[in-house]
Amino acid sequence: MSSPDAAPATSEGLRSSPVLCEAYDVALLDLDGVVYVGPDAVPSAPAALEQAAARGMSLAFVTNNAARTPDTVAAHLSELGVPARPDQVVTSAQAAATLVSGMVAPGARVLVVGGEGLEVALRERGLVPVRSADDEPAAVVQGFSPDVGWRDLAEGALALAAGVPWIASNTDLTIPTPRGRAPGNGALVGVLRAATGREPVVAGKPELPLHAEALRRSGARLPLVVGDRLDTDIEGAVRASTPSLLVLTGVTTPRDLVAAPPGLRPSFVSADLTGLLQAHSAPERVGGSWRLGGWKATVDRDVLLVEGSGDPVDALRAACAAAWAEEAFTALRVEAPAGAGF
Repeated sequence: MSSPDAAPATSEGLRSSPVLCEAYDVALLDLDGVVYVGPDAVPSAPAALEQAAARGMSLAFVTNNAARTPDTVAAHLSELGVPARPDQVVTSAQAAATLVSGMVAPGARVLVVGGEGLEVALRERGLVPVRSADDEPAAVVQGFSPDVGWRDLAEGALALAAGVPWIASNTDLTIPTPRGRAPGNGALVGVLRAATGREPVVAGKPELPLHAEALRRSGARLPLVVGDRLDTDIEGAVRASTPSLLVLTGVTTPRDLVAAPPGLRPSFVSADLTGLLQAHSAPERVGGSWRLGGWKATVDRDVLLVEGSGDPVDALRAACAAAWAEEAFTALRVEAPAGAGF
């Protein structure tokens, strides 16, 4: 395994690299918006991941979803044409269980406000999941499940009143569903926060425990975080000082990326997971413009002007370089031809 090009990027965030699947040993892949969208695989994903693995890159599937077990996630991926083993799946439930195990005695009882994924992860750590504050739990762990109701939240609040540790798998306010966005674990965490006045320790992205869990389980030496969200996947990678690839198959739009502040900027960007199979070039500054491929991006006062033709991802890369070089990047108005993908 060769090391990635360590030369400084020509603009903050974006880097040049040899072919990513040959430069990094493990891809730490988010799932929804990256490998699949709703019930269906992203069209390019199965073949791209198969080729990346054939060229030496290991795959780890890293998810903030604490509801499903690794076995269930692996089976779902395999059904979508992405063969996966349970030991390749790393969940926020596992990261939460690791945190809990460092706070309580071996074999301790832990109150679960969540689903099967948390129970399985706690048992893996030798802990005993319970559902009632009357069981005198040593900690409370909370993760999303569509079956969480008032009684579960009430038991959590009663247990937290005793001052025991509180660990949340993640604090995503919403989750995607076939019918649109619905309340996520962060919204349910907010109920207990309001009821108790306490704050949980958070395991999932963009916090670092899930990243550390993924490194430990995958054995990565040169990891690459791959995601579709700036405020979870990419922010988590930046916090961990780990290179990242943003794919445009999920929630982040080109305009979102151009407006990304420091701390939410990826190292690489591609249309989809085929970006793992490609070398990446960073834009170059030429006079007052940033250029890549057949594109040129220039900031003139409050306008980001994108001109040229060619691969629209190159247009986006050039636009990001130009916008990020300006302190007022969030206020820029983008003017670009239709072929630029904005």
